[in-house]
Amino acid sequence: MIGRISGKLAAKHPPQILVDVGGVGYEIHVPMSTLYQLPATGGEVVLLTHLIVREDAHQLYGFATEPERHVFRQLLKISGVGARTALAVLSGMSVADLHRAVSGQDSGRLTKIPGIGKKTAERLLLELRDKLDISDLMTPAAQGAHEANDIANALLALGYNDREIAWAVKQLPPGANVTEGIRQALKLLSKS
Repeated sequence: MIGRISGKLAAKHPPQILVDVGGVGYEIHVPMSTLYQLPATGGEVVLLTHLIVREDAHQLYGFATEPERHVFRQLLKISGVGARTALAVLSGMSVADLHRAVSGQDSGRLTKIPGIGKKTAERLLLELRDKLDISDLMTPAAQGAHEANDIANALLALGYNDREIAWAVKQLPPGANVTEGIRQALKLLSKS
């Protein structure tokens, strides 16, 4: 199995990217949360991956963080949930938001994701209730990503679009707490 890819970002065609590794181009499907963290085309990229081998295709999925890959793998274990649905879930909400939705058994959050109906949302909540424990995965880097997601969600609630949010969050110093991060992001966005 291919567990990690490191190379030059050759192209972005959401939800797929092309990574050049020693002259070989790997087509990798990524969630939007990972896509927003990628450098510009031509930049160096490192992704954690999951390879799915089917009778008619080999598909590679890439993730910026271990919690994203872990959740993707947990979603694949649920009956009726394929890679496309798992990618949609991770594109529609952060790992922390999914954890909160599962903890609170909030199917309304999941049904806002395109392609997730009420029955699928309820099945996801039921199946993930005992399997989704991200507390073991909360390394300092993951904790920083958790805070960045909280900042991004606050900016989204204030009406900023995904591109503005991704730009503002990238400008913040590492380790900024949520309150200070929101304050600094709002300053940055008001100047742009």
